[in-house]
Amino acid sequence: MVKKIIVAGGGHGGIAAAALLAANGFDVTVYEKNKRDNMGYDWTDIFAPDALERVGLGLPPEDKYEYKKNMTFYGPSANTPLRQDVAEDNLEIKMERSDIYEMLIAHAEKKGVHFEFGCEVYGPIMSGNRVVGIQTENGDFYAPMIIDACGIDSPVRRRLPAACGIEKAPGRFGKFIVYRAFYDKVGKIVDDPYRVYFFPAGRKGIGWVATEEDTTDMLIGCFDELSENDIAEVSAELRAKNPQMGNKILRGDAIVKIPVRQPLAVMIADGYAAIGDSAFMTVPVIGSGIANSLKAARMLADTIIEDEDRVYSCETLWKYQLRYYKALGAGLAPLACVKLLLTKLTPEQLDYLIDNHVLTADDLTIGADATGLGDFLSMSPASLPDRIKGLAKRPDIIKKLLSCGKTLVQVVAHTTALPAHWERRKVFAWAANYCRIFRNYCQQ
Repeated sequence: MVKKIIVAGGGHGGIAAAALLAANGFDVTVYEKNKRDNMGYDWTDIFAPDALERVGLGLPPEDKYEYKKNMTFYGPSANTPLRQDVAEDNLEIKMERSDIYEMLIAHAEKKGVHFEFGCEVYGPIMSGNRVVGIQTENGDFYAPMIIDACGIDSPVRRRLPAACGIEKAPGRFGKFIVYRAFYDKVGKIVDDPYRVYFFPAGRKGIGWVATEEDTTDMLIGCFDELSENDIAEVSAELRAKNPQMGNKILRGDAIVKIPVRQPLAVMIADGYAAIGDSAFMTVPVIGSGIANSLKAARMLADTIIEDEDRVYSCETLWKYQLRYYKALGAGLAPLACVKLLLTKLTPEQLDYLIDNHVLTADDLTIGADATGLGDFLSMSPASLPDRIKGLAKRPDIIKKLLSCGKTLVQVVAHTTALPAHWERRKVFAWAANYCRIFRNYCQQ
């Protein structure tokens, strides 16, 4: 039986799935446009360490990671700081993205995965509605199963025929445009070295300044395109609030796109499965997706291994989507509603919620391994009266909260009703309604 697998793109989940499959006797090749020594952005990332265990890895060497520090959040006016207090046993780890990739690639190679670096993927090769290979700058390559790990703008996903029923783009408010740079440190900061600001310089989005021993790490994230002028204005405001941030860029200095939306409505087709950013697997309110991608890698590998006839059809691959939605997707989809609510609030309304303790630090203590609303809305019953009292004077905010709540109920009910078996008509009807719920809320 043919056990050949192609992984299009070098996303974290794709590489992890490749290693798991190779360890089970599959012939796996990863085609990646970047060179090996240029994998990942020139900055750090955070993720839940237990995700490494899911794909057969342990913690990296101690000199390769550190535990993420607590952060302080500020509203647009920066009147009321909200300080996280995450228990030590719940802290995520922080690593250089290049080190994360080196760890995953070395592990995959040890298991027998072959890598073709410097080979850009152009799109899928189709036979009817079945994906049978990929087009690349080095020619066409064929396999009975293609794993799409090409990222948010995957040329494989975008060029699938409409008959596959898979969304081609993340949509409005479905992506974050992020600029990140590490500057020199020119002064001392006494407290709150890790700061996050909502709506910096009037932009819908966030900014952060994380002060390390020798550097200041600045991030700007917005839903709209970031111009040089936007970056300059937001940087100036963040620098005014954080005078320890110098003007000399040490590294980073790049703009990237990350998905911040509900998971893909349909993430499989005959001979095809999307994973990681290609399937929009990030936590919608923070954009972190490494842990979810690694967990999805185990689910996808198990599904492929269990297909003993090597059919790799929608009927057999649907189990992968079921597993992902049951474990993660059904919880992440409601978080996408919370993210959309934040886009509907004005700076003044967000300030009111923070200043009047309706939105608290506990609500913002959400980790990179969040799996649902319970990780975001962690309010204690004792805080409820004060929150209600704070909201009573603001019917404009209550109206927006009720609209979000209505959509949340719809999303929870709908994800629970994901078809248990692949039937094209039922799955496509489910996916159409799933997309319609979010589209309607965006338009309200």
